[in-house]
Amino acid sequence: MGAWTLLSRLAGFVRDVMMAAYLGSGPAAEAFLVAFSLPNMFRRFFAEGAFNMAFVPLFAKKLEGGEEGDARAFARDAFNGLGGVLVIVSLLGTLLMPWLVWAMAAGFADDPRFGLAVLYGRIGFSYILFISLVALLSGVLNSFGKFTEASVVPVLMNLMFIAAMLLADWRGWDMGLTLAWTVPVTGVAQFLFTWWAARRAGWALLPGLPRWTPDLKRLLVIAGPAVLAGGVVQVNLLVGRQVASFFEGAVAWLSYADRLYQLPLGVVGIAVGTVLLPDLSRRLRAGDAAGGRDAFNRATEFSLALTIPAAAALVVIAGPLCLVLYERGAFGPRDTAATALTLAIYGAGLPAFVLHKVLQPLFYAREDTATPFRYALWAMAVNAAVAVGLAPLLGFAAAALGTTVAGWTMAAQLWRGSRALGEAGRPDARLLDRLPRVVLATGLMAGAVGLLQWGLSGWLPVPGWRAAALALLVAVGGLAYFAAGVALGAFRLSDLRGALRR
Repeated sequence: MGAWTLLSRLAGFVRDVMMAAYLGSGPAAEAFLVAFSLPNMFRRFFAEGAFNMAFVPLFAKKLEGGEEGDARAFARDAFNGLGGVLVIVSLLGTLLMPWLVWAMAAGFADDPRFGLAVLYGRIGFSYILFISLVALLSGVLNSFGKFTEASVVPVLMNLMFIAAMLLADWRGWDMGLTLAWTVPVTGVAQFLFTWWAARRAGWALLPGLPRWTPDLKRLLVIAGPAVLAGGVVQVNLLVGRQVASFFEGAVAWLSYADRLYQLPLGVVGIAVGTVLLPDLSRRLRAGDAAGGRDAFNRATEFSLALTIPAAAALVVIAGPLCLVLYERGAFGPRDTAATALTLAIYGAGLPAFVLHKVLQPLFYAREDTATPFRYALWAMAVNAAVAVGLAPLLGFAAAALGTTVAGWTMAAQLWRGSRALGEAGRPDARLLDRLPRVVLATGLMAGAVGLLQWGLSGWLPVPGWRAAALALLVAVGGLAYFAAGVALGAFRLSDLRGALRR
């Protein structure tokens, strides 16, 4: 799953590089980014961030208990119930698009960006229906240990966006409108692919009228707090985007920086969290507390061993990364400097965001969605206070800082709360021994990369050499961390070989 997620993030990065080159941080780019964020926000609210966190443990328990017929009926009712709600949400969202855009980016009011965002939003809002059903079907597949099919879906979307931009450039079409129309087309394609994969696995869920059943009622009782928690997360994003909308170009800067730090977050954090949830659910159902503890600790160790050095790299070489990867076409030096500042701030929060993905399954596997919701409320208050309160002093950077500070606040609460979950949520001796070694190895790597960056300062601005200079920074950083990690005992080659075999 990590490999497919890596491919998806790389394809998504190519998509964003092309968008930056064609549209820069201009009105069409900002309008599309806001419009595209609307269905994605509701998708996380209804499906990936909430509904599935309640659905997967219940579904996995039915399978573990040998109740396949019951599990099939439950999946069908959940599919139809979610689909029915989303049809209504899609229609309402399309009709109320001007109000939704204003709620997302009030700074666009009385500005050409507002009309464009409303137009693009109305074209693409139906994406929420298809992609949310994809999330549910992916949950079914994941419960059977089938992660590849669900992981291919984002790759398909990004490849379609890349093809659409190339076609628009060749045919001379309006790039903003092309991107907007590509959104619903990718939604249909992703749904058909996932449905076909589920059908091949023997789980073809057909549309029908929703039925109110005791299992569906139980699902909604569990999903309710998770939906609210997902809403809090989206409010955090909303606050950041609102602050950014009052600074010209800032919505685009935050989005381009987000793509870079989402690469390690998706490849490691989201992949590990997605695999960990059904695994913990099955182990807890079987009374295997020791196995659950080992799964949690190895997931934490693996995640932090990769994301702590990634976070340091995003902070130390944010400038060269944005210069080499983005600065071309309509994306100029001012955009590079602003995006690099945002990336460094996001990078400082990367380990916290990954810890969310590892710690939350401890609660969700026990059907406890209320506790993370309470923690999310506190994080939301912190985010709003930092983003809004510091905007007059820090400008658009306050939006990124609010996200990072709120991320660490949430991680600290989850870690503290997990102490009450019994043996499965406790760190073992191996994790406590290796984590400080990972931090020390990361410090040595950051020092080496910082010195090399200083030595290459004359080469990085030169167009013909800057890509090679960045490649050298990345190579030296990777080798330095690997060598320091092995020497300090942060990880062992035998562990890596075993993990790769599994």
